Order: sequence, then structure tokens, then C-alpha cells
Amino acid sequence: MLAAHGRQLARSSTRLGARRWASSAADRDSFPIVVVGAGSGGLTVANQIYNRFKAAGKALSKGDIAIVDAAQYHYYQPGWTLVGAGLKPKQSTQRPLASLIPDHLSHVSEYVKSFSPESNFITTSTGRTISYETLVVATGLKINWDAIPGLPQALVDPNSGVSSIYGYDTCDKVWRDIDALRTGKAIFTQPAGVVKCAGAPQKIMWMAWDRYRQTNRGSQVQVDFYTGTPAMFSVKKYSDALERLRNERGVGGFFQHNLVSIDSANHKATFKKADGSSVVVDYTLLHATSPMGPLDVVKSSPLADQAGWVAVDQGTLRHVKPEYGNVWAIGDCSSLPTSKTAAAITGQAPVLTENLFSVVTTGKVGTARYDGYTSCPLLTGYGQLMLAEFKYGLEPKETFAGYLGDQAVPRKLFYHLKKDVFPWAYWEYMLKGNWFGSKGFFKPNFPPTIPQ
Repeated sequence: MLAAHGRQLARSSTRLGARRWASSAADRDSFPIVVVGAGSGGLTVANQIYNRFKAAGKALSKGDIAIVDAAQYHYYQPGWTLVGAGLKPKQSTQRPLASLIPDHLSHVSEYVKSFSPESNFITTSTGRTISYETLVVATGLKINWDAIPGLPQALVDPNSGVSSIYGYDTCDKVWRDIDALRTGKAIFTQPAGVVKCAGAPQKIMWMAWDRYRQTNRGSQVQVDFYTGTPAMFSVKKYSDALERLRNERGVGGFFQHNLVSIDSANHKATFKKADGSSVVVDYTLLHATSPMGPLDVVKSSPLADQAGWVAVDQGTLRHVKPEYGNVWAIGDCSSLPTSKTAAAITGQAPVLTENLFSVVTTGKVGTARYDGYTSCPLLTGYGQLMLAEFKYGLEPKETFAGYLGDQAVPRKLFYHLKKDVFPWAYWEYMLKGNWFGSKGFFKPNFPPTIPQ
């Protein structure tokens, strides 16, 4: 099977060298490249792939790359923390998806129902079959709101005191609850395991703490952090700095405490501890972060690893199974052992693009390798932010340290990067394939691939 697939790739590269792929419309049943998912990863990489072929003089015809996603809107999810902190209206984080897909890409406005990588096609929610020569999976992950009994009901109850920055419908409730609280106990939770931007649950906590301090409510509101993790952050350098900050500010730290249920009628939350015992805690305000995991359509597919993520090589982003060598994955749906953030996508997209281009044109994976780079802009208050940047092995990889000093020190400049620069760069450049994270507008240079 591997040999047959290698011959198929060789035939594809030979055809590409001799001609352009045929033009296609969104209702076509076959595309040279199909990208499943139009989130941060899908839009970014689809545009970068198109740009890469064009730059090499092998431009794809209009519509040869299809994006499959039925969502009506696209959201700038990192902005929901800013909404929860009262800094942005939530409408600024939403745009119609169709307005973000350029004419050179085809938009198939359907959801994927199943993957059939052995036959090179996907099936959509309407039963439509779409075949491909190359597949990029960018479906994101699933937020399991129902995993915490009482949470869905509490989120829609205006009097529950429970909210979350992890949803468009609830992020503005976060600010209303924070701003309205005059006295009592404010609890911020984080589950063990994978979550989008693992620093976000405490970002909003620090903003709430600072809001209470600035409005002379600091002595009336007790802020506590309940986390299923054993420390404040996964990277020791930043974790140590955040632990010092927690102690200086009098924020309670309850580690290896997982939120398992909410009784919003009585304002009580139940946490399960590492030893298996449970503790019931009273709250006035509770910010909830629910468990997250792979989408069912990915988890049940042949592409998934044992945990349910698309199994890709952590350096090349190509599927680990040789028989699925024309399949790639990016972002939250992938098995890449790094934090699931928009910043990680800026490091992943150029690598995936270069390797995909190399496989299609030469039959051989390219030289580009992803080092696990990701970033977590940790808001620690109004006008201050700790810019955590790191790579595989939880090793810091800081962009500004040589110019500004230790990035574990909160700085006003970093705050304005998060609040003002990053949202602008996201809408105007990243989604269009023209923003490369820590390198800004400068595309990474990779050593040339030697054709087979």
C-alpha cells in the first residue's frame, strides 16, 4: 500500500509540473486540496498553501483549494478574554465566515461527517462525497460543557454568578458578573488535561483581581484559583513567577482540584481532589473552564491516535501512517504536544505549507520542522502582561528578551500587543496567510528540498 501511495504522489507531482490543476467550483465533488475547518488554522494554512504554489510559479487555479465548514461566523477567540475584562465588545470578535474566504478558495458550506483516508474522500453532513489528492484537517476541538453537571444551566441563568470566556454567548456575561460583584468569593477554575490556551483561565482571574483592587473592592472580594493541574503553569519559569504573584496578591491556590458539578441555585461548586475525595465550596462568582477534547468525527476516524487527535509527526505535521501520507493536520485537532493556541498556528502553518508543497511537487517531505513554538500572553492586570513563549520540552523561546529583558516580568508594551496589535494582525494578516507569529511579516526560510 505504501509503495502504491508513493507512486500516486509521484504521479501527482509529475502532473503538477506539466500543468495547472483544473479550475473548480464549490459544488464540485473533487479538489486537489481540501482543508476541513475554517478556524484560525484552516484559513491561515489554506491561504499560505495557495501563496506558496503561486510564489513557485506553479499557481493553483481559482477554486482548487476547498475549505469545508458550514459555520456562519468566524471568531477571534483570544479576544474573548478582552471581552470578559470589559476591554472589547464581543461583536468585535465576530465576522461572517464567507467574508473571510477569498475568491481563489472554494467554500463548501457543510460540515464533515466522516473521513475515508484509505479512499481519499470525506463525507459531509448532507451525505455529499468530496474526494481530494491532499487533505488538511483543521477542525479544532470540542468544549465539553455537559461534562460538568449544572454548568450549561448555570451559564444561561443571569443570576447564577457563573460564566465563561470560552464561548461567544457567555464571554460578555463574564464582564457583567465581574463588574457587578461587590463582596464575596470569586472562584476561577481550570480542569486537568487539554484546554485551549491553558493560561486563559487565570488571565481573566488576574483581570478581575485588578478590577476589584482599582475600584476599592479588593478587601471585600476573595479571589481563589481552583485548578486540576499541579502548578500555576506548565513552564516552570512562568509558573514560578505566577506563583510569586499569587502569593503577593493574596489569591488562594487550590491545586489538583477538578470542578465536577455546580449547584447554581445554592451557589455551591463541587471539586474532586487528587486523592479521589470531594470538597464542596461556596461561591459568589464562578468562572468555569470545562474539559475539552477531540471532536467525535475526528476521534472516530482512522486518522486519530488513541487519545482521539489526528496523529501527525510533531516536526513535519504530516500523518504518521505512511499510507496516509497525503494527510496533514494543524492546530487544536492535531496530536502535536504543545499548547493549543492561535500563536502555535503561526508556527505550524509555514511548516505544514512547505512540507505539503514539497510532497506534492517532489514526492518527498521538505526540510521544514516545527519546534513546538507557542505563546501565551498572560494578562496579569490592566496595563500589564507576562508574555510566555516556549517550545517543545516546555523550554522558553522568547522573542523580546534580548531587547526588553525577562518576559516573565509583566510589561505594559506586552499588554498593548495583546489588546491592540494581535487582534489587528489576526484579521488583517494572519487569516490571509501573511503573518508568521514571532517573525511578524517575515516568512521563515527553510533549506531547499532535494528532489528524489
